[in-house]
Amino acid sequence: MKLTIATRESRLAMWQAHHVKQLLEAQNHQVELLGMTTVGDQILDVPLSNIGGKGLFIKELEVAIAQGAAHLAVHSLKDVPMDLPDGFRLACILSREDPRDAWVSHIYESLDSLPPGALVGTSSLRRTVLLRALRPDLKIEPLRGNLDTRLSKLDKGQYDGIVLAAAGLKRLGLQDRIAHLFSLDHMIPAAGQGAIGIEIADDRPDLLETLSGLNDAATAVAVYAERGVSRAMGGSCSMPLAAHATLHSGTLALHAAWGDPALKGAPLIQAKNQCALNLADTNVLALATSLGEAVAAQLISKGALTHKTHQSPY
Repeated sequence: MKLTIATRESRLAMWQAHHVKQLLEAQNHQVELLGMTTVGDQILDVPLSNIGGKGLFIKELEVAIAQGAAHLAVHSLKDVPMDLPDGFRLACILSREDPRDAWVSHIYESLDSLPPGALVGTSSLRRTVLLRALRPDLKIEPLRGNLDTRLSKLDKGQYDGIVLAAAGLKRLGLQDRIAHLFSLDHMIPAAGQGAIGIEIADDRPDLLETLSGLNDAATAVAVYAERGVSRAMGGSCSMPLAAHATLHSGTLALHAAWGDPALKGAPLIQAKNQCALNLADTNVLALATSLGEAVAAQLISKGALTHKTHQSPY
C-alpha cells in the first residue's frame, strides 16, 4: 500500500513521522511525508490556553486527511485533544518513550539547587502548578516554541532553567542537555506524554488493520486511563492537570493531580486508584477509561474544578 503521512515540520515532529515511516516500510508499504505548518506553530507569543488549545497543532493535518492529501497523521499524544472531531479516530498508539519531565539548565543541576526567586521557563499550566508545589518561591514565565526554539532561549540566558519532556530530548539525541530527570511522583506527566499516536479517518477500516501491528497494548491502556481523567474533567491545555498510568503484573495504576495556576499557595490536589487488567480482554480500553473517570471523580470530590476559569496566569 502507498501511504502519505501528514506531519508538522518541527524537527521532533519530523523525527516521529520518519519513525512511523520506517516501521511501515518494514511492512513493505511505500510511504512519503507531507510536511505542514499549523496555526499552533505560527503563533508563538500567546499561551495556547488563550488561543484555542493544543488542537491548533493538528487541525491542518486533519484537513489534509479529509481532503485526501494524506492517509494518516502522526502526533505527540499529549498534543491531541481528548475528543477528536467527527470523522477521525486514533488508529494506534506506539510504545511510549520516557514519560518524565526533564530539568534543563547550564548552571543549576536540579530544581533544588536553584536560588530563591530564580526564573524558570514553561508555558504549561500543569508544570506551573507542579513547580509551585515543589518551589513556591520561583518566578515562572512563559516559554513557547518548538524544542529547538526553547533550548535556544535558554542558551541566550533568558531563563535559569526550563522544563521539557524527556522523550523529545531523547528522540533527537539531546539527552546530554538533561541536567536532571524529575521523579514521576514529583512532576506527574501530562496525559499521553512520551507516546506517539496515529490518526486516520474513521471510515478507513483497511488503514486501521494496516496500522494495528504498530499498536503497543500496554501503552494504549495507560494512555486511555490518563486521557480518561482529562476528558472527564474537560481537559485541554487550559487545564492544570497531570495524569500518569503504569501497567505492571496485571495491575493498572493511575496517579493524577490538579492545581489552580491563578492562586499562588493553592494546594495541589492529588488522587490515585488502580484496577486489575488483562490485555486480552476485548473491553480493556473501556476499563482503562473507567479508571480514569474514577480518578477524575476523586479529584473533583477533593475540590478540583472549584474555580471554573483556568486561563493562563501569564
